[in-house]
Amino acid sequence: MDYVGPVEKYILKNRNGGTKMLAALLDPDSFDARGAARVAKVAEDAGASLILVGGSTVVEQSHLDRVTRDVKRNVTIPVILFPNNVTGITKYADAILFMSMMNSTNHYFMYGAQVLGARIVHRYRLEALPTGYVVIGGQSSASFVGYANPLPSSRPELASVYAMAAWYLGMRFLYLEAGSGSIEPLSPDAVRQARKFYPGVILAGGGIKTERDASALASSGADIVVVGNLMETPNFEEKIKTIAESLKKIKNKIRK
Repeated sequence: MDYVGPVEKYILKNRNGGTKMLAALLDPDSFDARGAARVAKVAEDAGASLILVGGSTVVEQSHLDRVTRDVKRNVTIPVILFPNNVTGITKYADAILFMSMMNSTNHYFMYGAQVLGARIVHRYRLEALPTGYVVIGGQSSASFVGYANPLPSSRPELASVYAMAAWYLGMRFLYLEAGSGSIEPLSPDAVRQARKFYPGVILAGGGIKTERDASALASSGADIVVVGNLMETPNFEEKIKTIAESLKKIKNKIRK
């Protein structure tokens, strides 16, 4: 059985070709369906390779369905769920980051929600992307909602042990996150430390506001840079385009 589906193959094709990818994260709490679809299309036209749908807080299931369905209809790039809980699952996406919050102090977010959500993912025929999720820095919604014991920003080397554990557990994706609403962007040093020991796909995001922030993460080893809150700011179109163009100038160095 081939466990690598079309979305993962698409990501790996880009990665192995040396392309750094931009993912636009849309929080359903912040958009109606029409607005989310419009923003997703702008992001795609600006150079985004992926659309993520999800957030740290709970949304109404029917609203998540409408937002994801309209986004999917309006773009040609993959639409991937970034779930906060079992309520973050909808049949209208292409795939889901099937995540374990590795540094949560609550077993529910480590594996409880995953057990409850597995049958739903299977029934909806969503492509599951096995993902280790690690929160770095404490002042964020993700840290609060997920009962995280966040890695201190001053100790980026700790990211390496989580990266090793994620790989040994079979997680082909690693998401390093400063968290929704974070004051400071994710430290490039944390990404650099994780990259030393993790050969899989690294997503990095949280607090990214500028081209410089995004380029620093990509240059440190992130394969996919995730931009979220920026999508909700005035004149985000030019900002997202500038970030996408800057990532195109950075080439991946694939570990053999």
